[in-house]
Amino acid sequence: MSAQTITQKIIAAHCGKKYVYEGEYVFAKVDLALSNDVTTPITIQQFYKIFDNTTPKVFDKNKIVIVLDHFTPNKDIPSAQQNKITREFAKKFKITHFYDGGCAGIEHALLPEEGLIKPGDIVIGADSHTCTYGALGTFSTGVGSTDLSVVWALGKIWLKVPQTIKIIYYGKRNKNVFGKDLILATIKKIGVEGANYKTIELTGEVIKNLSIASRFTMTNMAIECGAKNGIIEPDEITYNYLKQVTGKKPKILNWLKSDKDAKYYQEIEIDCSKIYPQVALPYLPENSVNVKDLDKKIYIDQVVIGSCTNGWYEDLYLAAKVLKGKKVNPNVRCLIFPATPKIYLAAVKTGLIETFLNAGCIVNPPTCGPCLGGHLGILAEGERAVATTNRNFVGRMGHTKSEVYLTNPVVAAYSAIKGYIASPE
Repeated sequence: MSAQTITQKIIAAHCGKKYVYEGEYVFAKVDLALSNDVTTPITIQQFYKIFDNTTPKVFDKNKIVIVLDHFTPNKDIPSAQQNKITREFAKKFKITHFYDGGCAGIEHALLPEEGLIKPGDIVIGADSHTCTYGALGTFSTGVGSTDLSVVWALGKIWLKVPQTIKIIYYGKRNKNVFGKDLILATIKKIGVEGANYKTIELTGEVIKNLSIASRFTMTNMAIECGAKNGIIEPDEITYNYLKQVTGKKPKILNWLKSDKDAKYYQEIEIDCSKIYPQVALPYLPENSVNVKDLDKKIYIDQVVIGSCTNGWYEDLYLAAKVLKGKKVNPNVRCLIFPATPKIYLAAVKTGLIETFLNAGCIVNPPTCGPCLGGHLGILAEGERAVATTNRNFVGRMGHTKSEVYLTNPVVAAYSAIKGYIASPE
């Protein structure tokens, strides 16, 4: 039997095979199916079409997760109607993992925190950033609502086995360089279409020493270079995190790693000693440069710290360290979005929220907020925002003539104080 990558092994295990080939089409079992308040109503429509006049049934009410996180609390009548439809469906089919109101958080932080993500699983979600869970050694990818409706009905997904790009990170990390900077520099090197329908496997000594929050940030943005999924081999940091969130000793999967002689589409080495705090300029994540290399001051109107990319407790802690005893520039609105209620509560107990409020920040509930131009801070014409989010496309956070600059939480917080994009180095 030929050698396999970690992604091949996971897919093979879920379609009853010992080996799957790159480019092979398979029908694989799904361990968890995810949707949110934007994608669930469409999935519901397609789900009923599958059954036509027969009695509809979900494959497993315990393996479907629905999170109301994008436009919640309801921002307008259409979002209220969508959430009503979703609540009724969840109640009718007795969906075990339905998160609403004070129990809801940003889906891609909430699911790992709830202990729903396990190494070696296949997770399919009607959201492009479902690739986040690859940080735990999971094959996770986003699909359309029609594909998800089939998963609801059958518990399986049709897949083409992706080729894998192995990325090896080496060298010493510079001060204030985190997962966000590493992945922005990677996207700059690969390009926004450089890994289309491929796995990016993140490896190397730098990854082994990276926090779980930074790992989530990196796999979250795998889609920003076109990847089908991003994945990191589970290690001690992974299993310690799983023990923390579940309260149980996790099962160690010794097989869950790429074979030494596995075939790769491409291998890329990245010297992290050459990476400094990054900023991705409009209008693509690949437009990343060192903040220190900016040739002029870029004044800003808004700072957003949070999202499924950088709303973890570690991110809030890093931002609060910068803001402690300081004040947000009077020309800037600084918005804070803890990713989940538990993260919010931890930030309250440890004084981070007090630090943010004393600095003049606006603390919001755990929601996607303005990340996708939703609500709670969208931009007007001509306004500029520094954001710890994952995308800076035209009109992403509001008006088509606004601009979004992507950075890590330290740069974002420091920029909020200065009133222009800056790094505390």
